[in-house]
Amino acid sequence: MSGNIIEIGGPYFDDFEVGQIMPDAPAVTITAGHAAVHQALFGDRLRLPLDHPLSQRITGHDQPLANPSLVCNIAIGQTTYASQRVKANLFYRGLVFKRPVHIGDTIHTTTRVAALKQNLAKPGRPTTGLVVLEMRVANQRDEEVLLFWRCPMIPCRDPQANTGHADSFDAIPAEIDLRAVKAFVSPAWRLNLFRETVAGPHFDDLVAGTIYAITSRDTVTCAPELVRMTLNIAVTHTDAASSVYGKRLVYGGHTISMAAAQITHALPNLVTLVAWRSCDHTAPVFEGDILRTEVTVDQTHPLDRGGGLVDLHAIVFAERGDHAPEPGRDIQVLDWRVLGLMA
Repeated sequence: MSGNIIEIGGPYFDDFEVGQIMPDAPAVTITAGHAAVHQALFGDRLRLPLDHPLSQRITGHDQPLANPSLVCNIAIGQTTYASQRVKANLFYRGLVFKRPVHIGDTIHTTTRVAALKQNLAKPGRPTTGLVVLEMRVANQRDEEVLLFWRCPMIPCRDPQANTGHADSFDAIPAEIDLRAVKAFVSPAWRLNLFRETVAGPHFDDLVAGTIYAITSRDTVTCAPELVRMTLNIAVTHTDAASSVYGKRLVYGGHTISMAAAQITHALPNLVTLVAWRSCDHTAPVFEGDILRTEVTVDQTHPLDRGGGLVDLHAIVFAERGDHAPEPGRDIQVLDWRVLGLMA
């Protein structure tokens, strides 16, 4: 007896409609196991996810703060039903943490198609389009913890398709509301205790315009492992045949997480990251690339009770060998504007 064969592979650009809600991914309870694997991959030196007694004293929560890069990677992974066929992810916008996420919290993500724009056809290349996805992430109490937009490039089912999609992306927030970001910092957090407990430079020691050239580089390894752990099903990260480069494309969140870890070398008393103003992937990253980060303190924003938010501009460069599609040194691969919290 024979049955029907149903191909499972995710939508093409032709399949999307504005306002469409994507199928739900499994909710994920963030565990100490997730935290341990993430730490092994990136060596992130944020203190609160690493020092459980310190996290409890500062936040008042009995579980340690989850690393914000880990939370973002899981949330993005939950949205990848829509981008299984992705060729590249162009940008992230307006990512703001609404409330802290701790180990033991369960997060689920709702993904909505916000805008569609077909790319201009190029001779000899299949047609593609840009899909702007709006992501809302909630915890086990249905409290919104994270909101952001991202833009994957997806191929058309029909290589000669003319979908007519030509939406403007002007409605995608170009700026974030600083008041909303400040609201993330709970009144229960004892930033004064962080200043008193942890030696070294804090918020008042930062000088706008300072550039930190972080010389400690790191090599991209275990990229598919992060993809699998975070439920990311975009096949370009695990199947070289699905990549336009003929080799696996490293997931963008991997590059961002490496940059976040390198930022902690420059700012060892960074409390956490609370928002992304923007994040643009300026070139692809491949396994074996060696990454370095330069970070500029753009602005500082004091809080009434001490400490404050700091606008950071991180530029990431890659060195890659002759085997790579773009061999050379100091290829810029990431332009990331992120807001951190300092005590």
